[in-house]
Amino acid sequence: MAVVMTFSWPEITPDVYDAVRKKVRWEEDAPDGCVLHAAWFVNGGLNVMDIWESEDHFNRFIEARIAPVLKGELGVQSDPEPKFHPLHRRFVAPGVSGASS
Repeated sequence: MAVVMTFSWPEITPDVYDAVRKKVRWEEDAPDGCVLHAAWFVNGGLNVMDIWESEDHFNRFIEARIAPVLKGELGVQSDPEPKFHPLHRRFVAPGVSGASS
């Protein structure tokens, strides 16, 4: 069942997010089961809203690709607390794709 996943992560700055994005290359090599990713910053901290085919898909991506970079290479100590909710419906506006900038 598809899920909406959200979290806030105050320790992750835009510089850390961009460093991880460049190393993991999730935009060039999309994670299995990822449908949509949106990220923004409030007071310098990261906020994320994703849609995944399942919670297991998200967990596998974090374990295999994100954690080795964040925890191993960059030494991030904290963890987010992701929340999962069953997806009821999604709509993608015609012609929308890619990064915002």
